[in-house]
Amino acid sequence: MIGKQDRSQRMLFIPGDIEELIPDDHILKRVDRVLDLSWLRKEVEDCYCLDNGRPGIDPEAALRMMLAGLFQGIVHDRKLMRETQVNIAIRWFAGFRLHEKIPDHSALTKIRQRWGLERFKNIFEKTVKACIAANLVSGETVHIDSTLIRADVSWESLTTKHADRVFEENKTDDNCDSHGGSKPKKLGRPRKHAKKPKKYSTTDPDATLSTANKKNRMEPTYKQHTVSDDKAGVIVDVELTTGEVSEGNKMVDAVDRIQRTTAKKIKHVTADMAYAHPKNFQALEKRDIEAVIPAKQQRPNSRGVPLRRFRYDAKNEIVTCPAGKKLYKKGRQRNGWSYSTSAAVCQSCPLCKDCVPPTAKKRVVRITDGYEALTRARRRKLKGWDDETKLLYKRHKWRVEGAHGEAKTQHGLRRAVRRGIDNVAMQVYLTAAVMNLKRLAAFLFLFFRITKLHGRAIKAQKPILRILITGTLFLRGNSSNSQITV
Repeated sequence: MIGKQDRSQRMLFIPGDIEELIPDDHILKRVDRVLDLSWLRKEVEDCYCLDNGRPGIDPEAALRMMLAGLFQGIVHDRKLMRETQVNIAIRWFAGFRLHEKIPDHSALTKIRQRWGLERFKNIFEKTVKACIAANLVSGETVHIDSTLIRADVSWESLTTKHADRVFEENKTDDNCDSHGGSKPKKLGRPRKHAKKPKKYSTTDPDATLSTANKKNRMEPTYKQHTVSDDKAGVIVDVELTTGEVSEGNKMVDAVDRIQRTTAKKIKHVTADMAYAHPKNFQALEKRDIEAVIPAKQQRPNSRGVPLRRFRYDAKNEIVTCPAGKKLYKKGRQRNGWSYSTSAAVCQSCPLCKDCVPPTAKKRVVRITDGYEALTRARRRKLKGWDDETKLLYKRHKWRVEGAHGEAKTQHGLRRAVRRGIDNVAMQVYLTAAVMNLKRLAAFLFLFFRITKLHGRAIKAQKPILRILITGTLFLRGNSSNSQITV
């Protein structure tokens, strides 16, 4: 029999709580069980006048709306407010009753400006500490990677920055800079070709042109540097920079921050080849951390003796060439030292034609900082990684690269929704906090189910289920009715 639904809804009063209308497995209902923002009011009270003006939006309600929007991939404030008007789950999660008016979308913009970047960073760090308290972070193996976020600008806003013209307009003297001091001397050889002027966006000057693949054209972007823990995929550290910043230069600082946050010793760090800098291998060796990073191999020379045939003695700081000649330290360069011998020694060598470039009289070898550590990493990769190392690097691809894909496809981080590096960083911190809350809520949901079944298993005396309960997941220091402060 075909059913018929009565679409006339004239009932004004519905008995019961609004919470009963929301399914128990809804993401906002799961997160609400572990989310405690009672500390937030005291954190932001210095941003408000306590005895003057009209009452503003409750800070907890505003933050809950921002989080609820990101849980559902809503990044624009206007769309979030429209969704909050009709979405019972968001109303309940933020604390608005059915008859209450939703604030204007501009209120969230003012709140972000008033709170500042550091408070949103603190919100993210609170979620990390909550995951640590729930034993979701091991701190022994971390995965580091970066991704580009398209800036919220149009191609028509790009223009060329003429640095030379600005310098000429502000120059006051041939030998002095604009502040009256002596101009620094130019180092290195003069340029053969003029430096191409950089392009930048007039609507968002903080964004810089970059690309993840040389085959693709460069776009105005920001770069997010993410560190994920191996145990449950919790994001333990995140940082935003402009798109042209090298990710390899951010690795050591991130490792030090994670060890301070987790108070645990890192044993393994995995990253892709973009982080294979000699100084990174050297810094990780000093910290007794195994670097699971594929080292870059030396470029094959079309002509000449390759660098790998030169032996470097770090103790005596001497380089020995294939012919047995000694090269000594001559000068400091940007990231290493140059080694060479006299022109007469090189010219008398039988390998001179194959070793010395045609435009030079002697061979100069540059030994970068951390060259020994890089050489050891290369040898280890050539010999072949063991099974454990291969597994760690395989997990890197879906632990941290998968987190980037999740943030872009599910939480709207593929493109920045606001302009300015601070505003984009707020979006990055909130997105990372949402992803951590998802993992925490999923873990506790499973823990509650296992705890609920624990008594039944003991009564039924089922040894297999008892082993599963005691050996699966353990929530340290929290009962099933407690809340973790986030």
